[in-house]
Amino acid sequence: MLDNHVKKIRELRMMSKAELVRQANVSVQTIDRIEKGHQCRLDTRRKIIIALGYKLDQKEKIFPED
Repeated sequence: MLDNHVKKIRELRMMSKAELVRQANVSVQTIDRIEKGHQCRLDTRRKIIIALGYKLDQKEKIFPED
């Protein structure tokens, strides 16, 4: 399992799951799995970090285990 703050940050930004899916160009199933703590590819993490409005060097704010 992967400790992450994707759901918390998405909700704080008042971003719907559908909007994150569009911004990150990933599937709904991918976001569901990540928000539940499952692993994902590095490329997918990068897409989510950028879609949430962060820079890649701020990844630890979203994915602290990296």
